[in-house]
Amino acid sequence: MTRLLAILTTLILFALPAQSVEMGEDGLHKPDWLRITFKDLTEDLADANAENKRLVLIFEQRGCIYCTKMHNEVFPISEINSLLHEKFFVVQMNLFGDEEVTDFDGTNLTEKQMANRWGVFFTPTILFMPEVAPESGHAARGAVATMPGAFGKGTTLDLLEWVLAKGYETDEHFQKYHARKIQERRAASE
Repeated sequence: MTRLLAILTTLILFALPAQSVEMGEDGLHKPDWLRITFKDLTEDLADANAENKRLVLIFEQRGCIYCTKMHNEVFPISEINSLLHEKFFVVQMNLFGDEEVTDFDGTNLTEKQMANRWGVFFTPTILFMPEVAPESGHAARGAVATMPGAFGKGTTLDLLEWVLAKGYETDEHFQKYHARKIQERRAASE
């Protein structure tokens, strides 16, 4: 009977999420690496640069199963979590939210209106900002990379590292970088 209890306990533990992230009143996940700001992108970029971090905007929505997957299965992975804490200044946006957002050109819209302006229709969508405000003043047009949707550990980690290495300024497209990293991981595990 003790062995059966131990097996059942183990199965239950593996069925639970590895780490449950606190939910806010807005129904969005609130990991400790998120920044609470006034959502003025010029100020957020200045703050990110002052901390030697990259500004990232993440759009989510209440009840998003893909956001939950990322927060419970991908973001808590030690390498990814460390990068998010140490190298990125992450500002959360609610796809259907009413908080005011100020784009780089001074345009003030609600989160949901800004999502429409920027062409964000899926959650999660992660926009990686350049270190200097885009000349167009339009965050989505100036983003150095966009991650539309939920991805696994390898793709997420590779994208974070590619952005930090400024891979977007090289001739190595992210997909080629990602394929190379997959091959390197395979070779290292053989």
